[in-house]
Amino acid sequence: MTAYAHDRVTVSSGGRGGPQKGLLRFLTCGSVDDGKSTLIGRLLYDTKLILEDQLAALKRDSRKHGTAGDDIDFALLVDGLEAEREQGITIDVAYRFFSTPRRAFIVADTPGHEQYTRNMATGASNSQAAVILIDARKGVLTQTRRHSYICSLLGIRHVVLAVNKIDLVDFSGERFHHIVGDYLGFAQALSFSSITPIPVSARYGDNVTTRSQRMCWYDGPTLIEHLEGLDASEGLDVKPFRFPVQWVNRPNLDFRGFSGTVASGAVRAGDRVVVAASGRETHVARIVTADGDLPEAHAGDAVTLTLSDEVDVARGDMLAEPQARPEVVDQFAAQVLWMIEEPMLPGRSYLMRIGTKFVPARVTSLKHKTDVNTLEHIAAKTLGLNEIGLCNLSTATPVAFDPYSENRETGSFVLIDRFTNATAGAGMIAFGLRRATNIHRQALLVDKTARTRLNGHRPAILWFTGLSGSGKSTIANIVERELHAHGAHTYMLDGDNVRHGLNRDLGFTDADRVENIRRVGEVARLFVDAGAIVLCSFISPFRAERRMVRELVDEGEFIEIHVDTPLEICKQRDPKGLYARALEGKIKNFTGIDSPYETPESPEIVVDTGEGSAEDAAARIVAALRARQIIA
Repeated sequence: MTAYAHDRVTVSSGGRGGPQKGLLRFLTCGSVDDGKSTLIGRLLYDTKLILEDQLAALKRDSRKHGTAGDDIDFALLVDGLEAEREQGITIDVAYRFFSTPRRAFIVADTPGHEQYTRNMATGASNSQAAVILIDARKGVLTQTRRHSYICSLLGIRHVVLAVNKIDLVDFSGERFHHIVGDYLGFAQALSFSSITPIPVSARYGDNVTTRSQRMCWYDGPTLIEHLEGLDASEGLDVKPFRFPVQWVNRPNLDFRGFSGTVASGAVRAGDRVVVAASGRETHVARIVTADGDLPEAHAGDAVTLTLSDEVDVARGDMLAEPQARPEVVDQFAAQVLWMIEEPMLPGRSYLMRIGTKFVPARVTSLKHKTDVNTLEHIAAKTLGLNEIGLCNLSTATPVAFDPYSENRETGSFVLIDRFTNATAGAGMIAFGLRRATNIHRQALLVDKTARTRLNGHRPAILWFTGLSGSGKSTIANIVERELHAHGAHTYMLDGDNVRHGLNRDLGFTDADRVENIRRVGEVARLFVDAGAIVLCSFISPFRAERRMVRELVDEGEFIEIHVDTPLEICKQRDPKGLYARALEGKIKNFTGIDSPYETPESPEIVVDTGEGSAEDAAARIVAALRARQIIA
């Protein structure tokens, strides 16, 4: 075999020598129609895992849905969805098991279309190796690079470069070497340990499980030979002990155990362990399973641990090895792959799942996004669907983790959209950010309770939201005048006013709108802590940011007031001439025209200025505040 190598990658040649290697998880990936499903179907067929009735059904399906003429279309063995068969593409991730006398395999067939990149990432996150297919006619494509970069980010270190459909270029060695050279030039910057190029024809079986007689210029292994000999062990057993607690097991007063799966390392009865978040040390008393106690547990074992001391441990905590503790911080840098149509917006609150812990989190800044074609770092403020970037993140409480490069199990997380519950992004932690470690909260002699008692009323945020021209500021002004007349301590934060000072550096993109509300929310929280009633008049078009401000204060202290004025009435009023300019295209990202407004789902107060005067609306709001005992 021709040897390919560069500074950071060695290219191996595989082989059949050596002992049984055990289970190997790998995925097939690459661009659309590069032959991923066909290759897996060929592997299943050649390893005699297709029964006669399955083969008969496959022949019938090949005549109905196939793309291989009179031949068997092996892709149909994997493309199980009717939509996949009709379109001739893979949509979902399909997992298949097969084995040879030397090894067992679980292969993930992942989709090639860009809109299904999230599915490909799912398959890669559970794989030890990747077979990246390239159509010999098309060469290295953008999706080839994107999938390769994702494989590298997700910790896959061994790659097979399967140059497929070599039969369609007359089994040309020159074409094969040209493609391999292109790919290695791109992959030089990735963190692969080995890249093994193999020319194959999945349709006809050349170099898949049997050596091709039509490529005398190639003397390397077949695909199955290489996979059988590949040592892709992750070595989780030799990594430091990590045990994310999934459930506190308390069936009765006499038993308190902590259930979960050992993420890495090993633990024995009597070993010292530490609760990562608190630093409290104790000993493992027992390792309990449904089949009785074990003397020790290893990576992948689902067990219940009992401890020798009564220590505070909850779901989401991590037990670890005292001599090799994970990092515990509330800010860190991570590579993030964005997975939904709605863009990632710095400042917006998401729900992070890291291990077994769920915690509110936000992206504080996007350092750069990565061009998957050139691997260049590009300045950006947001991430779109399938884009990848290095982000700084902040969590509501500290989390325990290891860098992803050291431990895939404890260094990964997902971000969840808090309204749709959709998985918004997948992250791989790079390093912790030890910000402000010398800053601690100062204990104050006068607290919110004392200030509230002095003021004679309860503190609150009155959050006026609605379209531009709805009458928010007019109504808020009248409400503040009435509250002031009743002796209440008030202050009004107006959307236009804060942009002259606090937020003068912000524009009107979605990302800037999120940051605008985040800053205002923090200021409003300070007013509440001062015992005051703060009136906030902001379009605040996104539910996520209004919810974020609500969560900054105690229950009952955030009162959302939806000034529900129809868009057509707002256009007619247009007090600042903004709608006219927006409709002429002179103002971009204008709420209600080319930027959305997300209507409050359950506001505390709703007023419709189309049905009464601003004075009437203000009177209703003041009455509602009395009913809620905000004022006497």
